[in-house]
Amino acid sequence: LTVVYPSTPYDAKGLFLSALADANPVLFLESRQIARVTGPVPEGMYQLPIGEAAIQRAGSNVTVITIGPLVHEALAAAENLERDGISLEVIDPRSLQPLDTEKLAASARKTGRVIVAHQAVTFSGIGAEIASQITERCFSRLRAPVVRLGAPFAPSPFAPVLEAVYQPDRQAIIAATRKLMAQSKD
Repeated sequence: LTVVYPSTPYDAKGLFLSALADANPVLFLESRQIARVTGPVPEGMYQLPIGEAAIQRAGSNVTVITIGPLVHEALAAAENLERDGISLEVIDPRSLQPLDTEKLAASARKTGRVIVAHQAVTFSGIGAEIASQITERCFSRLRAPVVRLGAPFAPSPFAPVLEAVYQPDRQAIIAATRKLMAQSKD
């Protein structure tokens, strides 16, 4: 099975049209939080390549690999941290299967520090697989262990107020980045 998970309206349309054209089954995942996201979407038909990650923001100190609504939180965290001279590279895999491990690993080798952030529980989630792939491919180039940010191992609350506390956000990404920078070997 192919699994895609867009984070923007542009990606949603492009990946959806790619999924329709694919001869194999495609799971199209979408967070309800993405329904509130606005952005430019061309009127014409276009397809995005399935299995190709997007570098949403280039950076040099820490790679943040994130999916869905947390892409926007990571971009906001990157703007905040830039004021302190910390440069985040934000990568959205867009496709979870196949996973663009080459692009993710190239960024990890470049920065030497990686945070994997997602809305699912941290234990045994997609972030664990991404962290494992990065560690296997980039161990000697990492300056610190890969950090996983996710929800606690508990049922997800439906109320928006509780959900905001349950899931990682830009403040969690900022805190994890600062801690990672402080513990990194140079």
